[in-house]
Amino acid sequence: MYTSLAVKHALISLSLSVLTLASACGVPASRDQGSSVSQALTGTAESLEFETVAVRHDLFRDLAKLSQSQAGHVGAVVFPMLVNGEFVAAPALDARHDLLGATDAGGALIFSFDRAEPFADDRRDAFQGLSEHEAAEQIARSLLQLWGVHPTGVVNVVRVAGAPYAAAWIDGELRLNPAFVYLAAAPASAP
Repeated sequence: MYTSLAVKHALISLSLSVLTLASACGVPASRDQGSSVSQALTGTAESLEFETVAVRHDLFRDLAKLSQSQAGHVGAVVFPMLVNGEFVAAPALDARHDLLGATDAGGALIFSFDRAEPFADDRRDAFQGLSEHEAAEQIARSLLQLWGVHPTGVVNVVRVAGAPYAAAWIDGELRLNPAFVYLAAAPASAP
């Protein structure tokens, strides 16, 4: 229980720090809507469905650039991993990487999706014809492969709407912001 409580307190602290950091750093805004990455992550994910593919692609590219500048840093980051009690930035994303693309790695992974706040099962154009649940599973496989994470056993995937981070690997659990799922689905179909 102490570990769980300590992790929750650390996540709250991390969330506040990421919001402050993103605001202070002046995360590049989207040209069309003036929405920053931090606003997209902390806002309503479903509102991103009504943005153009180009806007979502620009936000994903800005998020990838931010992850590149934070890679390996300790503290408030957009892709945190809990390592030895500290939040460390996960390896950087490449804006050209298709997180929905087919991948062999992670094929043997078994996922359990938290049902407290489930990912939607209806298919959407915003997810290239997949459901939010299917897109989240593919993104989870891609992220774990990119990050070099090789879990044993079942990986719990939690939908964390409004979190100031895109995705987090904490104690064998992958926390995915649904706004990130919308952004990660955009690059493959962007012009």
